[in-house]
Amino acid sequence: MAETAVLFALGEVFKFLKEETNLLRGVHRDFSDIKDELEIILVFLKDADRRAADEADINDGIRTWVKQLREASFRIEDVIDEYLRLMHRANPPGCRSLCMTPRLIKTLIPRHKIASEIQDIKLTTHGIKKRSERYNFQISNEQGSSSSSNSSPGEAENGRWHDPRLSSLFIEETEIVGFEGPREEIYGWLLEGAAERTVISVVGMGGLGKTTLAKLVFESQKVTANFDCYACVTVSQSYTVRGLLINMMEQFCRGTEDPLPQMLHKKDDQSLIEEVRQYLQHKRYLIFFDDVWQEDFSDQIEFAMPNNNKGSRIIITTRMMHVAEFFKKSFLTHIHNLQLLPPNKAWELFCKKVFRFEPGGHCPPELKAVSKEIVQKCKQLPLAIVAIGGLLSTKSKTMIEWQNVSENMRLELGRNAHLTSLTKILSLSYDSLPYYLKPCILYFGIYPEDYSINHRRLTRQWIAEGFVKSDERRTLEQVAEEYLSELIHRSLIQVSNVGFEGKVKTCQVHDLLREVIIRKMKNLSFCHFVHEGDSVAVGITRRLSIASNSNNALQRTNNSHFRAIHVFGKGGLLEPFIGKLCSHSRILKVLDIQGTSLNHIPKNLGNLFHLRYLNLRNTKVKVLPKSIGELQNLETLDLRETHVHEMPGEINKLTKLRHLLAFHRNYDAKYSVLGFTTGVRMVKGIKNLTSLQKLCYVEVDHGGVDLIEEMEMLRQLWKLGLRHVKREHGNALSAAVEKMQHLESLNITAICEDEIIDLNFVSTPPKLRRLHLKARLQKLPNWVSKLEGLVEIKLALSKLKDDPMQSLKNLPNLLKLSVGHNTYEGEIFHFENEGFQKLKELVLRHVNRLNLILIEKGALISLEHIILEKIPQLKEIPSGCKHLDKLKVIDLSDMSDEFVNSIEPDKGHSYWIIKHVPRVFFRQWFGPKYYDYEIRTINSSSKES
Repeated sequence: MAETAVLFALGEVFKFLKEETNLLRGVHRDFSDIKDELEIILVFLKDADRRAADEADINDGIRTWVKQLREASFRIEDVIDEYLRLMHRANPPGCRSLCMTPRLIKTLIPRHKIASEIQDIKLTTHGIKKRSERYNFQISNEQGSSSSSNSSPGEAENGRWHDPRLSSLFIEETEIVGFEGPREEIYGWLLEGAAERTVISVVGMGGLGKTTLAKLVFESQKVTANFDCYACVTVSQSYTVRGLLINMMEQFCRGTEDPLPQMLHKKDDQSLIEEVRQYLQHKRYLIFFDDVWQEDFSDQIEFAMPNNNKGSRIIITTRMMHVAEFFKKSFLTHIHNLQLLPPNKAWELFCKKVFRFEPGGHCPPELKAVSKEIVQKCKQLPLAIVAIGGLLSTKSKTMIEWQNVSENMRLELGRNAHLTSLTKILSLSYDSLPYYLKPCILYFGIYPEDYSINHRRLTRQWIAEGFVKSDERRTLEQVAEEYLSELIHRSLIQVSNVGFEGKVKTCQVHDLLREVIIRKMKNLSFCHFVHEGDSVAVGITRRLSIASNSNNALQRTNNSHFRAIHVFGKGGLLEPFIGKLCSHSRILKVLDIQGTSLNHIPKNLGNLFHLRYLNLRNTKVKVLPKSIGELQNLETLDLRETHVHEMPGEINKLTKLRHLLAFHRNYDAKYSVLGFTTGVRMVKGIKNLTSLQKLCYVEVDHGGVDLIEEMEMLRQLWKLGLRHVKREHGNALSAAVEKMQHLESLNITAICEDEIIDLNFVSTPPKLRRLHLKARLQKLPNWVSKLEGLVEIKLALSKLKDDPMQSLKNLPNLLKLSVGHNTYEGEIFHFENEGFQKLKELVLRHVNRLNLILIEKGALISLEHIILEKIPQLKEIPSGCKHLDKLKVIDLSDMSDEFVNSIEPDKGHSYWIIKHVPRVFFRQWFGPKYYDYEIRTINSSSKES
């Protein structure tokens, strides 16, 4: 990844030369020279990186050269950051000329050191460029489509060529496990359906068995008997379209015994395509393209594949969803997203691989426990099970041998010949990434094993690190979301949890891919881990990940040269560690200590001049130091679930702050709609935070109308959450919100239950998608029913006289509706035919007078989840639930005994209404705390999805 490091360094140099107009004498010239040297080196770096990573290449000098270049790039980034920090100290914002001279004198020696460092880097990069000439690096082809071979020079020269993917094409059908369902689905797409030319894509991460499944189906006699000609072509990352078409024609003619067209190899591209089209025009053909990587592959082969309405089919396997989706432009398309094996099938495959020569093919009883442990560590990935199984089949079947393998699987991945195919196949997905995505996927290795990562936490860290490059059309957050989507579509990231909109909430990588990532992180000096008993970092390591409760490990860690520090778990005594960090660190950009036992922040926090991301979520911190105002580059400040209640006035100096997240939820007390969540108090000056995108929650009774009026200047806000709102704030609040043209989420909570809040918007923010109103309204504002982009609305304390369902039923994009805590004073909710056509989730809580819910047929046709909580007068489940075909979950909390008894499977007279629903939950609170409840489940149906 020297290429990535150099590109980042070059980007920093370009930005530095462009934005820093008052550079010290000679600095501009030196950096211009460094830029020129790096630009010359860069054109050879793809080849250098590949040869350095190639284990068959015996030239250690190349690896050393790449390492030196990477470290020089790190030094360039660091010296730029140190220069900017020093110039800020010499000339802070607001400092007049009278105070500049003594500050410049004070920084004279550090400036001299920086100049010397720049000179040394300049000499180093020049020497690196000169030494590159001896290695005869080639200018690499970006697309990789001109070469017909996929082997590396090192492999070819040493006679060790071996593509680990080839084995997938030669697996016997008797060895295949777990593909019964997918196989039948693909059979159906191949042999039935439209006569139109159709593409069937099998998509998934490396090692899932895409090729094995597709080849199994392709070679089935029941399939081939239905086609006039067929061909199987391996594409991979290095191919030519000419080579693919010639290969296809050779297979067609060999299978049909037709003569091969004359001069086929010498035809120009157009003539070759016409030859293939003419041959296939009157045939029902089947073509299998294995291992497709190029997104526009569809365009490249489309014109050679005639749409002759004879039921022709094309199968592709790919790791990248966008490759499969690209075919939709020109082809009828079916996509099968291949999943990990179910646990029982993973065990079956393991036994078939390891114990096939044992009596009955069964696992010996004494090895069963350790075998299950090994299979579990493979995380249901077929290739991993097969590879580990192959290793175990060569070992003595003794407990000691097998426990040794289980305990050292991470080590075995890096050294055992039986597992090299596994690591190579998993590495291919990383190696094929564009440079800007490589550090993004490496970031997953920083998090602990099996850690489900919040996607916003992750993307904000990418932004803080400088991995995300902005364009003029989109914010950095939008570009980062696109990066994440691309990694998901490349089957590198597993989505752990999605919201009701279908958007990713949490994600992770497969454990075995994580092991590959960790090896690359170590080789690339990307991150150092401090676990129990681990050694401290040596050399230039860019990041630190701490998962240790040892105070010794923390004290021994020199943290002055890290760009990011992540601490997981409670950790040891963090205060001395953070204190030393604030005193000595010069280049830190990310500090994430979420969930630790940290009690307070040092007063000199402001020394971390380059800090862009500070996550103190779920710590015990109560007060922020005033020096936080010196963090001029801070973009994200996460104080959620801390005890910080008063924000220092200095926070208003942070003009680059984009996300200010601060609230505390009291899970240990009895729930109340107004007392459960507390926000923070802010003082006058908030108008300076013009970069803010997210601000929640601010208790506005502290600053009053003046504070709200200042919010008119926060024109970039996407999300705004305000608490302790009073009636007198209504006009100022309406005026401020109308100015927020980017606002997507608005959360307003009154100061008390009887406080009437009038929100008299003349015009509402055009992008508003989420609206939470916890306040007495008496009447639902007219503008609410006109919010066509609204996907979620939550109402509480409203005391509405009229049924709100009549005003909300025609909102075209509403997905979630929550009505609770004295929102409605009537007795009937009426969901009329054709109302709420897209609603997926309905939540009704503490609607005290409600005794009837009418759901007409044709209403709520998309509903998947109903939550009913503490509605004392409601005695029966709505009979209209029987019409809700998509309903998956009914969640019932503290409902009356009469209601619960009516839907009991054995004796309930209304059970028939909900028996089609896969899951029904009963929750009963037994204590005052938020989580003090018991759950009882009815598995009403096997229709789980």
